[in-house]
Amino acid sequence: MLRDVAVAARAGRGARYGVLPGAVCVVGSGARRSARGRGVRAAHCLPVLAGSRGPALRGRHPPVPLCLLPAAGPQGVAAGGLYKGRGTSASSKETPGATGVLPPSLPSRDSASPHQGSRGQVILCEMAAGSRLLLLLLLPCLATASLSPPGCRIRITSKGLDLVKQEGLRFVEQELENITVSDLHGKEGQFHYNISQVKVVDLQLPFSDLHFQPQQHLAFNINNASISLRFRRQLLYWFFYDIGSINASADGVHIHTVLQLAKDEVGRLKISNISCNASIARMHAGFSGTLRKVYEFLSTFIVTGMRFLVSQQICPSLEHASLVLLNSLLDTVPVRNYVDDHIGIDYSLLRDPSVSPDTLDLDFKGMFFYRARESQELENHAVEPVIKETERMVYVAFSEYFFDSAMHAYFQAGVLAIELEGEKVPKDLEVLLRATFFGTIFMLSPAVVDAPLRLVLQVSAPPRCVIKPSGTSVSVSAFLNISLVPAGRPPVQLSSMAMETKLSAKVFLQGKALRVQLDLRRFRIYSKQSALESLALFSLQAPLKTLLQLTIMPIINERTRKGVQIPLPEGMDFTREVVTNHAGFLTVGADLHFQKGLREVIEKYHAVPAAPTSPPAAPSADPRQL
Repeated sequence: MLRDVAVAARAGRGARYGVLPGAVCVVGSGARRSARGRGVRAAHCLPVLAGSRGPALRGRHPPVPLCLLPAAGPQGVAAGGLYKGRGTSASSKETPGATGVLPPSLPSRDSASPHQGSRGQVILCEMAAGSRLLLLLLLPCLATASLSPPGCRIRITSKGLDLVKQEGLRFVEQELENITVSDLHGKEGQFHYNISQVKVVDLQLPFSDLHFQPQQHLAFNINNASISLRFRRQLLYWFFYDIGSINASADGVHIHTVLQLAKDEVGRLKISNISCNASIARMHAGFSGTLRKVYEFLSTFIVTGMRFLVSQQICPSLEHASLVLLNSLLDTVPVRNYVDDHIGIDYSLLRDPSVSPDTLDLDFKGMFFYRARESQELENHAVEPVIKETERMVYVAFSEYFFDSAMHAYFQAGVLAIELEGEKVPKDLEVLLRATFFGTIFMLSPAVVDAPLRLVLQVSAPPRCVIKPSGTSVSVSAFLNISLVPAGRPPVQLSSMAMETKLSAKVFLQGKALRVQLDLRRFRIYSKQSALESLALFSLQAPLKTLLQLTIMPIINERTRKGVQIPLPEGMDFTREVVTNHAGFLTVGADLHFQKGLREVIEKYHAVPAAPTSPPAAPSADPRQL
C-alpha cells in the first residue's frame, strides 16, 4: 500500500533533493522493508510528468517521467532517503521517506559512485514508466474499440413520434375506459351510502404530449382531461332509502408518465420501467329526484371518496398497459429469425437506445449467419453508419457489413454455385465451346468426343459489397470448370478458368422488406494455367457474359427480391421510401403507416403464447442449389 505522498512543489525545495519541480514522490511500505537489509526490490514507477515551474530548470530539461525507486543500499540512491544529487545514508537527518525519487534524464553529480546498480534501476524504471504512460494513452482507444459498430441502425424522429402519439392516445383512451373502481361504502352519522358498478362512460383528452426525454427516453403527458362516470347508488338517511344511478364527472385530470427503454437479455427492445403520477383537480356528482337537495348536501363524502379511488386506478392501468401489453407488441419485432433454408439474421440490440431531444437511435447487430453454424460470429470492420437527417419519420441505415455477412453466410452454406449439363447448356454456347477446345477434344477417345458438356460455376471466395455515394457494387470471384461427361466414365476436364465480375446493386424498401436488384456490369475471364490460354479464352468472354445475364442473374434476383424483414413491430409499414448512398453505408428514409391498430395487434399476440422455435432444417451440402 502507498502510505505517504510528498510533493516537491517548489523549485528550491525540489532542487535540494534532486527532484524536478511539480514531481510527485510516493513512499511505499515495501521500500521501508528493503531499507532494513532485505535487498533491492523491484522499482515502483509512476508515469508522472515533471513540470518546469522552477526558473533554474525551465528550458533545460523537457518534462520526463519520474520514477519511484525503493532503497538501493547505503550509497548512491540511499536506503530510506530521497536522492539529493549526492550519496545519502540511511541515517541522514534529511531522510523524509523510504523511497528514492530520481528523474531518469538527469544524471547524478556523483556519477562515479561505486554503487553502479542504481543506474540499472533507473533504466528499468524509465522503461516501466514509458510503458504505463503508453497504456494510459491507449485506454480511450481500447474503450472505443470494445463498442462493436452496428450493421443496422434505426432512427425514429420527432415526426415519427407524433404518429405514434396519435395511435398511442387511442390505446390509452381504451385502457382508461376499462379501469375498474372498487365499491365505496360508509356511514356519516345517520347517512349510509354504498356506491358500486362504477363505469367510465366518456373520456376527453384534449391536451396530450409525447416527446423524447434524454436519460428517461419517453415522456407522455395528459393535461386537463375529463372523465365521465356512472355508478349505482344505495343511500339510507334516517327512514329514507333510495336506489338509483349517479352521473359524476372528474375534471382537471393530469397524468404524467415516463417510460424507460432498454434491451433485454436476448437483445430485444423492452419497456423496462415506468413512473406515473396522476391527479384529479375536482369532481362533482349530479343527483335527480325529490331528495336531490338532500343528496347534494351530503354528496361531499361520496365525491371525495370517488375522486380518491379513480385517481388511484389510473397509474396501475397505465403500468399494466406499458409493461405487459406494449411489451407484447415489442415481442413481435424480429430478433433472430430465419430468412430461408440456408441462412438467418440476427437483429439483436447491441446496447440500450440512445435518446436525444429530437431522435431515438437503435443499434442492431444486423448480421446474417449460416444456419448450421449459428454461434459463429463474423467480425465487423465496416464503417459505422451515421444518420444526420431528421426530415422523415424514420431512417434505417445499413453498413457494408450487413450485406457482406449475408454473402458470407451463403458462401458457407455452399449455395453460390450452379451446374449446367447437357441440354441445359445453350446450343450456341456449346458450339462455341467445342470449337474453342477443338484441339483438346480431337486428341480424346472417339467415345468421349460426342459426350455432353458440363459447366460448373462456383464462387471461390465470399463476395464483397462496396457502398459509395455513386452507387452500390458487389465484387465476385469465381471459377468455371468445363468438362465432358461421357456415360459410364469419369468426367474429362477441358478447361478451368477464373472469373471476376462486378455487379451493380439497387437497394430498395418495399413494405417492411429490404430488397436488392442485381445487374451484371463487368466481366472478365482468364486461365489459371497460362497467359497464352487466357488469350485463347478471350473469344468466350462475350458469350459467357450473355450466359450469366440470361441464365444465372434471373435466378439470383429471384432470391434477393424476396428480401429480408426490417425490425419493426407488427402492424407498421414504411411508405415513401428514399434510398441515399454514403461512404460505407446507405440510409433509407421513410414515413410510417399503421396497417393495424395497437389494440388489434396486442389482442392477437398477447392472447396466444409464442410457439417454440422449430429446430433448423438440415442445410443441404449440395453445391447445385442456386
